Amino acid sequence: MLWETYWINEMKILDKIVADKKSEIDNLSSKIPISVLEDNILFSRKCISLKESILKSSSGIICEFKRRSPSNANINYKSTISEVVKGYQEAGAAGLSILTNKKYFDGDIEDIIEIRNLAEIPILRKEFIISEYQIFEAKSIGADAILLIASILTSKDILNFSSLAKSLGLEVLVEVHTYEEFKKISGNDIDIIGVNNRNLDTLEIDLNNSIEMYKETLDEFIKISESGISKVESILRLREVGYQGFLIGENFMKSIDQMEEAYKFIKEVENEI
Repeated sequence: MLWETYWINEMKILDKIVADKKSEIDNLSSKIPISVLEDNILFSRKCISLKESILKSSSGIICEFKRRSPSNANINYKSTISEVVKGYQEAGAAGLSILTNKKYFDGDIEDIIEIRNLAEIPILRKEFIISEYQIFEAKSIGADAILLIASILTSKDILNFSSLAKSLGLEVLVEVHTYEEFKKISGNDIDIIGVNNRNLDTLEIDLNNSIEMYKETLDEFIKISESGISKVESILRLREVGYQGFLIGENFMKSIDQMEEAYKFIKEVENEI
């Protein structure tokens, strides 16, 4: 991982991702305008509520599909998204998190399109959203919810993007890592707060971040914990604090049989509650 260490030292990885994303959006929006996105058959589709699915679920676990990440260049390239999503659903997942960033995660918007008719549970588009264009795009490919990362957005961005998303019928998950990021949140259009245990600048993980951050967030939001969750004991500990949902990705994806791993994990959580 020497290249990653060099990369982080020379330029914060998050800054690099955002810079590349800006160029990508400029190029894409010049070729496919918003009016074309609005004509997509999936644009008029009614979204499935991620918020309600988490509340109705006994485990609250959102299962993620990703092939790689900046911290792990080869998580899983063997399993297809269709077979993984089918397995996650049968395992009892409350929702699906699908990475669509190509350069750093090898994801694609086509991944969501491919599984849209297969998925009976809500799909969160996990992306570095910095433009309104991406929100229209999320709706056009069949996503049910979008992720807004507070560390790369201003308070005004979060307010405007969440308002636009809600007007299109999408739900909004705002991800924070620090209290300073949480203070950026305002308005009535945010459905879920996700506390990321991973520092997106250093990529280091600390599960205690969710515990410390919980007391800083407001009760009006559904709250989920993200990243670094690999043990049932961690879920139980976070539930005791008050978290209602848990986003798990690499722990399932790196296993040989994602369905079996997710099923065993979810059932063990349900049995312990």
